[in-house]
Amino acid sequence: MTGAKRKKKSVLWSKRNTLHCEDFKQWCRRRLPILEWAPHYNLKENLLPDTVSGIMLAVQQVTQGLAFAILSSVHPVFGLYGSFFPAIIYAVFGMGRHVATGTFALTSLISASAVERLVPASSQNLTTSRNTSLLGLSDFEMKRIGIAASVSFLGGVIQVAMCVLQLGSMAFLLTEPVISAMTTGAATHVVTSQVKYLLGMKIPYISGPLGLFYIYTYVFENIKAVRLEALLLSLLSIVVLVMVKELNEQFKRKIKVVLPVDLVLVIAASLACYYTNMENTYGLEVIGHIPKGIPSPKAPPMSVLSAVITEAFGVALVGYAASLALAQGSAKKFKYSVDDNQEFLAHGLSNVISSFFFCIPSAAAMGRTTGLYSTGAKTQVACLISCIFVLTVIYTIGPLLYWLPMCVLASIIVVGLKGMLIQFRDLKKYWNVDKIDWGIWISTYVFTICFAANVGLLFGVVCTIAIVIGRFSRAKTLSIENMKEMEFKVKTEMDSETLQQVKIISINSPLVFLNAKKFHTDLMNIIQKENASNQPLDDTSKCEQNTLLNSLSNGNCNEEASQSCPHEKCSLILDCSGLTFFDYSGVSMLVEVYMDCKSRSVDVSLAHCTASLIKAMKYCGNLDSAKPIFFKSVSAAISNIHSNKVRQFQNLSNLSDQSEV
Repeated sequence: MTGAKRKKKSVLWSKRNTLHCEDFKQWCRRRLPILEWAPHYNLKENLLPDTVSGIMLAVQQVTQGLAFAILSSVHPVFGLYGSFFPAIIYAVFGMGRHVATGTFALTSLISASAVERLVPASSQNLTTSRNTSLLGLSDFEMKRIGIAASVSFLGGVIQVAMCVLQLGSMAFLLTEPVISAMTTGAATHVVTSQVKYLLGMKIPYISGPLGLFYIYTYVFENIKAVRLEALLLSLLSIVVLVMVKELNEQFKRKIKVVLPVDLVLVIAASLACYYTNMENTYGLEVIGHIPKGIPSPKAPPMSVLSAVITEAFGVALVGYAASLALAQGSAKKFKYSVDDNQEFLAHGLSNVISSFFFCIPSAAAMGRTTGLYSTGAKTQVACLISCIFVLTVIYTIGPLLYWLPMCVLASIIVVGLKGMLIQFRDLKKYWNVDKIDWGIWISTYVFTICFAANVGLLFGVVCTIAIVIGRFSRAKTLSIENMKEMEFKVKTEMDSETLQQVKIISINSPLVFLNAKKFHTDLMNIIQKENASNQPLDDTSKCEQNTLLNSLSNGNCNEEASQSCPHEKCSLILDCSGLTFFDYSGVSMLVEVYMDCKSRSVDVSLAHCTASLIKAMKYCGNLDSAKPIFFKSVSAAISNIHSNKVRQFQNLSNLSDQSEV
């Protein structure tokens, strides 16, 4: 007996362990998407296109990493680190198969405001010029990357916290017009930040409200300071990039490998600058020294976290919004799904872990993602392959980039923003579809260029919520639609007929605090209006009048008609099958409607009610417990009304027989 019990316990224990093991495996697959797709990777079909896409992506990662590091007011080498570590981490935790994570213009602009505020350029003369043992960079450069890494760390912590709080479900507030306008405005800021390199001018750092306009004002006031050599080289680079990329796009179906024009231009410009000594001869600004290797990890300075919390929230929200839009777009295009909360986790960990390796804030970029589309990437392996080439640049090729002119690098960045800038064409679409969305786009764009990307995003979301609330609360809740009439003729023993009208109202919208009051007001107004119009001259005309009740605007009105004689009650059936959700205000108003109808001699029945709705209504009001109110279906409610009418006539006939006796 004891052995049997032990055997039974061991079986139960093994089953419990098996269940726990399965749950853990499912949790790992959900939180580590690489475990889901990596075992099923098809080497024959996917490795070649992923390799080609990875090489092309590496070129973009290197050039954008250098440029966005400068945009973030730190040394260019840190942009290479920001193109390496976040891409690896996102490949493990992210769900977007065609999302290229790395340095991002918008997050770089936001972190630059913190860097310039806490470690301004004027402090460079106050610090010692000695080089540190880390990468051979000055203390000034290390302080600056410390601030940028702190912004990345805190922004990542905020994103991970949002994942824990399951705030990814709020991503529906990030509508397409808001994201489009915000990214277009941010692209305008990035182009503005590259103007000084395109023109070869020395422009002081300008930020704050209307900073974009102050920059252009400064440019026009100092137009004579433009270096003609830099301007011509910038124009030549832009023309070459645009033409070659357009040709690649047109003939991508005929050629297997597109021309890496960015790489060719970087090599050609660096060689030309080296052999002609453009830095000294024409005064062109170049990238400068790029240290080799990756330093040992180091925690970002925690003492400045409280000072960069504003920029950290901007990085967390703007980076996530732009990245999620790209992930959802690729998922829609290639028929797979993306979990919003998992994206929060992936980008959060990309920022947190990378901050220990001197990385600036990261996110997905539209130019790199569309590049993966055009080169035929299949999976995240393309990003991992690009990391191999970026690592090669960090350890071997990096120092050779010393002679790359800044105007050429700026040209590559400006052309790479083409996908964002041409979103102006969306205005025609929004104008033809919904002029309110058009207005949201314009206002969000204006706020973005006047203030910052995070301010524009916040304004767009608030504006969207306000418009939804306004539309929802002002929407028409009741309408008169006689779609169907049904007559119940009940013959009594005296061979008389009566016509009982039943109004069936189908509710196909939520009932919440936004529309509850208007629902009650409109319903009662129409009842009073019909009662006021029903002032017949005699009893016969009274029996021919109809008491009309209207339906919710988002619902259908199946109205079963009947106007009884003055002493007869009308009946109303509310079909709640489409009542998707409700709150306390909505339930209270529904109970109030029931009580008001009851006082007006209108019987109310509710069909297709959920258990939660029945429980809530019973809790909120004293309903009539003498007869049933809730029914499983509309037909059950109609049958109940029918049987009650038959019972009523039987009672009347019995009373008449007794009176005759």
